[in-house]
Amino acid sequence: MITEASSSLDTDARALEQFTSEGVRDLASLPSKADRTTAQIALADGVHHESRRLRARFMAQHADEVYDALTDGRTRRPRISELVLSAAERFPGLVPTADELAAESSLAQQRKEGREIDQGIFFQHVLRHPGAGRHLVDSMLLPTGRALALLPDFRASGSLELGTVRIERRDGIAHVTITNIHCLNAEDNELTADLETAVDLVLLDDGTHVGVLRGGVMTHPRYAGRRVFSAGINLKHLHGGKISFVDFLLGRELGFISKLVRGVLTEDGLGQRIEKPWVAGVDTFAIGGGMQLLLVLDHVVAASDSYLSLPAAQEGIVPGLANLRLTRAVGSRIARQIVLGGRKVWASEQDARLLVDDVADPREMDQAVDRAADVLASPAVAPNRRMLNHADEPVDQFREYMAEFALTQALRLYSADVLGKVARFSA
Repeated sequence: MITEASSSLDTDARALEQFTSEGVRDLASLPSKADRTTAQIALADGVHHESRRLRARFMAQHADEVYDALTDGRTRRPRISELVLSAAERFPGLVPTADELAAESSLAQQRKEGREIDQGIFFQHVLRHPGAGRHLVDSMLLPTGRALALLPDFRASGSLELGTVRIERRDGIAHVTITNIHCLNAEDNELTADLETAVDLVLLDDGTHVGVLRGGVMTHPRYAGRRVFSAGINLKHLHGGKISFVDFLLGRELGFISKLVRGVLTEDGLGQRIEKPWVAGVDTFAIGGGMQLLLVLDHVVAASDSYLSLPAAQEGIVPGLANLRLTRAVGSRIARQIVLGGRKVWASEQDARLLVDDVADPREMDQAVDRAADVLASPAVAPNRRMLNHADEPVDQFREYMAEFALTQALRLYSADVLGKVARFSA
C-alpha cells in the first residue's frame, strides 16, 4: 500500500497496480451499471472511492516523476490525449486504458462507470506542479498536426472548409465562421477540434493580421436566415456520452482557447509564440461556451438584439474558465448573478458594456465587425495585447485554476444532478 512516507516511484506504481487490479475484477463481476441492485451500486461506489483515493495519493507524491517518465524528461511535448493514454500503459491502474474508454464510448452518460474522473485526478496533480504543469500548458500551445498539414493550402488559397468551421482570409483579416448549424452552433468534440485547427491556421498564416470569430447563418426554422454565435455545449451529445472529458472539457481550455489568449508556440528552440488580436461578432446569442470565448477576445461587437448567458450552473457543470475571468470583467456581484443565478445580459443593457465593446444595429453588423478588425490590424496591437493578457492572467494563475477545474469538472460530469438533467435530452 502507498503510504504518506512513500518509497520509490516503481515500488508505489506496483502497489497501485496490484490494488486497482482487484477493483477491476470486482467491477467486472457486476452487471452493467444500469442493471445493478442497490447493494451492487454500493459495492461499485466503494471500489471507485478506494481506488481513486490511492490514485490521488500516488499522484500527490509522484506527479513530477510520472510526468517526466511520460515525456522522456520533458524532451517531448505530447498533447493531453496522448499523455493520458501513455500513462495508462506506463502506470497500470492510474487512468483508464484505451480499451476501457472505447468500451464506454457508445454508452449514454448515466450508464458509464465514470472512469474519466480518474483522468481528472491525474491532470489535477500534473497541473498543480509548477514544472510539469507549465510544460503541459506550453505543450498544448503547439500547432496541431492537422493544422500544419493544411497550412500550405490555406496560405495559397486563403480559404478552407473544416467540417464545422469555415475560414476565409480577406485583406489580411481571417474570418473564422462557425458552421455547426444543425445544432445552432452548439459545441461538441468535432467543433472543438475544428476551431483549434482554424485558430492555428490564423496564427501561423503570414498573410493574416487579425482573426474574426462569428457564427454562421442558420437553417433552423426559428432562426432561419440569421447568424447565431453559439448555443453552448451540445446537451444531446452530453446525454449521449459523446462529450469527451479530455478532448472537449479540458482540450478546449488548454487548446484553442489558450491559444486565443497566448498564441501558438513555435518549435524554434526559443519558446517563441505567435500572437494575433481577435474580434468577435455576436449575433442573436452567445450562450455558455460562446460567452466564455468573449472573455478572451480583444474586441466584441454585439448586435443590439443579442444576449449573453452562462447557464452552466443550471446544467450542473462549471462554465470553463468563466469563474476566473468573468469577475475581472464585471465584478464579483454581477459575476455571481450570471454564473450562479443564470442571468441573461442583453446587449442593450448598460451592464453589457462591461462585456462587449460595440453594440450595433443587426443590419450593420458586417460593417461594425470590419471596422473593429481594421483598428486591431496595427502592428503595435499584438505586443500590447500580450502584455495586457500577461497582467490579467499570468500563466501560473491559469495553470492553478486548471488543476482544480480538471477534477471538479470531471466529478460534475458524473454527478447525480447533472445526469438527471441531461437525461431530458435524447442522443
